[in-house]
Amino acid sequence: MITSHPSPVTRHRLLALVGAHGMLAQAVAEMTPQPWRVVSLDLPEFDLTDASLVQRVIGELRPDVIINCAAYTQVDACETNEELANKVNGEGPGYLAEAAKSVGATLVHISTDYVFAGDQTHPYREDDPVAPQSAYGRSKLLGEQALLASGLEKYFIVRTSWLYGPGGNNFVETMIRLAREREELRVVGDQTGSPTYTGDLADAIFHLLALADSPHAPHLTPHSPYGIYHFSNNGQCSWYDFAVEIVALARDHGEPIITQRIAPITTDDYPLPAKRPAYSVFCKEKYERATGAEVPE
Repeated sequence: MITSHPSPVTRHRLLALVGAHGMLAQAVAEMTPQPWRVVSLDLPEFDLTDASLVQRVIGELRPDVIINCAAYTQVDACETNEELANKVNGEGPGYLAEAAKSVGATLVHISTDYVFAGDQTHPYREDDPVAPQSAYGRSKLLGEQALLASGLEKYFIVRTSWLYGPGGNNFVETMIRLAREREELRVVGDQTGSPTYTGDLADAIFHLLALADSPHAPHLTPHSPYGIYHFSNNGQCSWYDFAVEIVALARDHGEPIITQRIAPITTDDYPLPAKRPAYSVFCKEKYERATGAEVPE
């Protein structure tokens, strides 16, 4: 649906929020600074895979900034629907980049830890080699490549991991639901990453946009603050560790938890169609140095 928040008559910055019904987009909308005006773009009126529609809508809106939160994120379903994943996650960002270039907008595109193989033992940096191991990861990498191939100069590709927050399906909500239903939970303990709260990622996005606006920001290069950035919350854990903490906090907050035991299992004990990265912790040094902002735990 295409909707816009009220704004004063005077000209303010216009933000086109793509995938506006999603979990991250809701956090972005809530944290958009005043006096920006947000225009929400999502299905069915706005189809990211329709190149002519994307060009027409963005051309008419002429936004200052486009934030792309739209994605086909059903990781296992991507294995059998790779063509659709490639259209939404791969081709769509390229169409947005072309449209952004035509109107002089800055594009923020959200990507993922799944573009990496997950075989490192130290945090991934932005320039580490990519090697996606799943259809979802391949489709998201295609999106990054399509954006870069467009020639758009004003862009931020923000890779994130293990996203959770209100307003969407995520691991936290799943664990709380299961903990209300089952006395024992079995959770993978040999995959390590960094959970990321949607509000913290939204805040990071606006720190990057502010960086682009400021002539006095501590840019990493003498030419441009734009490029690829990694952002997740600080710290690392396994899915098992995360589940233990989630259930404990839920119990402390009065949730009707019946789970008595949480058991760690291996990835092989819980086979899924899509291969997950065994290790996907990010190095956030580039983001921290560029923005001067502290990454929350």
